[in-house]
Amino acid sequence: MPESSTKPYLLRAIYEWCTDNGYTPYLAVLVDASTKVPMQFVKNGEIVLNISFDATSALKMDNDLVRFSARFGGVSRDISVPVENIIAIYARENGQGMAFEVSRFPARDHGTDGESVSSETVPVTEPAGTVPTLTSVPNASQEPAESGGNDDDPQPQPPKKGGRPTLTRIK
Repeated sequence: MPESSTKPYLLRAIYEWCTDNGYTPYLAVLVDASTKVPMQFVKNGEIVLNISFDATSALKMDNDLVRFSARFGGVSRDISVPVENIIAIYARENGQGMAFEVSRFPARDHGTDGESVSSETVPVTEPAGTVPTLTSVPNASQEPAESGGNDDDPQPQPPKKGGRPTLTRIK
C-alpha cells in the first residue's frame, strides 16, 4: 500500500496551532479546474481564503479535499479545494505557517457541480516545467546580521512595523 501524503496532516496541524494561539488561519490556493471557489476573488490564478471558525461553516479537512461554506459579498458559497492545490497555510497576524510545492500544470476536472473553472480561464504564469523554489526569509523578530564593518555590503533593512502581514513567495 502506498504511503499517504504528509501534506493534509501538516495542514490540519498548522490550522490547529493557529486556532490554539488565537491566530486567523489563511489558505493560499492555486485555482484550476478542480477548485470550486468564487472566481471574482481569484487573482493571478490564486486565491487566499480565511478558514477560521468565525469565517467558515462545516469546515472539513480531509486527506484529499478541504471543504467548507463561507460568505463572499454576503452570499453563502460552498468552497472545495483539493489538498494538492494548496500553496500555503499561515497565520494572518504574523505570517507564520508552511508553504508547499504545487504543480502549475492544469489539474484534471473532478466534476464539482459545474461551478469549477476550466483550465483555459485560469492564467498560468509559469512556463511548463518550471518549479517554484522556496528560500529562507528572516523572521520579523530577528535582528539583521552585522556586516563586519565592510561598508560595501548593503545591510538588509528590518521589516516595516505595523500594517497587515503578508505571505511572500519567492520564485
